[in-house]
Amino acid sequence: MKYKRILLKLSGEALMGDKNYGIDSNLLEKYSSQIKKLHGSGIEIAIVIGGGNIYRGIEAEESGINRVQGDYMGMLATLINSMALQSHLEKLECDTRLMSGFNIDQVCEPFIRRRAIRHLEKGRIVIFGAGLGKPYFTTDSTASLRAIEIEADIVLKGTRVDGVYDFDPEKVKEAKKYSELSFNEAYEKNLNIMDMTAFTLCKENNLPIIVFDMNKPGNLIKLVEGEKIGTLIY
Repeated sequence: MKYKRILLKLSGEALMGDKNYGIDSNLLEKYSSQIKKLHGSGIEIAIVIGGGNIYRGIEAEESGINRVQGDYMGMLATLINSMALQSHLEKLECDTRLMSGFNIDQVCEPFIRRRAIRHLEKGRIVIFGAGLGKPYFTTDSTASLRAIEIEADIVLKGTRVDGVYDFDPEKVKEAKKYSELSFNEAYEKNLNIMDMTAFTLCKENNLPIIVFDMNKPGNLIKLVEGEKIGTLIY
């Protein structure tokens, strides 16, 4: 395997499947099966999931809700998704731990860096919920910072698109896909890969990112085996 420890970032919106909101349990089951298969090959896996399928804090002000309050609501949405994924993984007999950016002792552990690393070393799948526990930070920033803290080899950003394009491929038919990019090239081209905080954290810590289509069965394990899938940013 090319990587020993990975941080898998999953899109909350991707969990909707064909629905307008909420969680598509069939899709979550497929994700869990891929994660289990990868875990069975000995890879240490940490996961961050967005909450956009339930609530996006950044849209809070449009509905008259204070931005800070909205961000905390978004963090709770990520916990709902994290608990759903944990449940599906445990049905497949995967040993998991859910760690939260703020205290919610009834359902998960608080995030402690050394404890998270120990869980990974013991072969547990670690899910990081509730973002960083602070407003104004996205789950992309959470994925980048947690990956650095646990000394992951790479961030794998699973989306419903098969990589990074110069234009939105869902809107522009002739959009060009990049197989790989340097961080500087991504900056210069102003490509929307992650928010700037998350992206800068990866760049400054030499942490590569691969953006790939998580909805295509087998992509996740092929990536970790070294097959060129999606777009590599380094």
